[in-house]
Amino acid sequence: MNEQKYAIRVKDVTKMYKLFNRNRDRVLDAFGLGRKKRYKEHYALNKLSFDVPQGQTVGIIGTNGAGKSTILKIITGVLTPTSGEVDIKGRISALLELGAGFNQEYTGIENVYLNGTMMGYTKEEVDEKLQDILDFADIGDFVYQPVKTYSSGMFIRLAFAVAINIDPEILIVDEALSVGDVFFQSKCYKKFEEFREQGKTVVFVSHDLGSIARYCDHVILLDHGRKVSEGIPRDIIDLYKRILVNQVDVEAVIRGETDAAGRPILKNSQKKNGIKGKLWRDSLEVNPKVNEYGDGSANIVDFAIKDETGQLTNTVVKDKKFSIISKVEFHKRIENPIFTFTIKNRQGVALSGTNTMLEKKNLFTAEEGDTFVCTFEQEMNLQGGTYLLSISCTGYDGVDFTVYHRLYDVVSLTVISDKDTVGFYDMHSDVKVEKL
Repeated sequence: MNEQKYAIRVKDVTKMYKLFNRNRDRVLDAFGLGRKKRYKEHYALNKLSFDVPQGQTVGIIGTNGAGKSTILKIITGVLTPTSGEVDIKGRISALLELGAGFNQEYTGIENVYLNGTMMGYTKEEVDEKLQDILDFADIGDFVYQPVKTYSSGMFIRLAFAVAINIDPEILIVDEALSVGDVFFQSKCYKKFEEFREQGKTVVFVSHDLGSIARYCDHVILLDHGRKVSEGIPRDIIDLYKRILVNQVDVEAVIRGETDAAGRPILKNSQKKNGIKGKLWRDSLEVNPKVNEYGDGSANIVDFAIKDETGQLTNTVVKDKKFSIISKVEFHKRIENPIFTFTIKNRQGVALSGTNTMLEKKNLFTAEEGDTFVCTFEQEMNLQGGTYLLSISCTGYDGVDFTVYHRLYDVVSLTVISDKDTVGFYDMHSDVKVEKL
């Protein structure tokens, strides 16, 4: 990364917490009594270093406990590091968590002036920005009511409006947008784009990988307080997906070791179809309350989603190939069994799907004791978002349609996209604009 123009530089930052089993041990340690160490050391951050270039939107991702929120609080001065340094070049505005910096007893207007004062602005300067803040928040007369009466949606609207309209050079956002409605989120992301055009810097922490892919120029991946890797969103998100299903040697990645093709090192026990001795489904996030039924003539004993690289995952990239696979054991002779899949949105609307009968691939007979694997490979053209996948094995017993085994909403399927169009899917329009 370019060192001559950075907005934030984090150098060897460590944050260690002392974990005590008893309050008595905490008191003795505070007064320095006794030589025995009475605590365990927990490192929320461990010698973390990275730069955030000016004018970029940088995402920070990782599992819960990776240290994402901790480093943001250190950058904004809420926490003090145990060791290491943070260098900031520019005025920071932060939206770290719901309620931070707001007095619950004050009205919305009073909190606007309170936050402006905390950032070093005079009353006159806040007066100039007030109308922009109120227009962006769009909560009407509630600005004159104590914020303790606000819904979480109204609260986040006002908090974000203050943070983003106070004219910062660096904006820090930690998951806060997940509270607002979709229309407000869209307005916030549009503001992100304006920030980028103005050469301002955004540091963005989120579990929403679609938003990370769409809005970030650069992504930093953390794991247990350490930087695993950093780079363009697609590459780092792919690495993160592999870590989530325990398919990458994290220590090897941190050491900078890759295979001959420059890919992260797989664990020794890793096979192409998953971890040795485990089912495909064990590497996916499966619905624990899946709705299943059937007459038992056949059973879906395993299933998988694989991305364009053959990786088992719940997350696929828009415009890339992916596969849906089911393994079925048959307990009686069945002619022309039908394998199916359906993708629905979170409201339960079926958006896409097919089966081996529609694809004219079901003209075979399964004997008792047979096992078949069916693979549907296709390009993902749905918009970025989270969907639900259902799979089944059905057929006809004479003239009667029969469900042998069906799994409704068995797994979630997240689509990562850096470009979405209107509606459910992308028609991939070839656009030409010509001046006559």
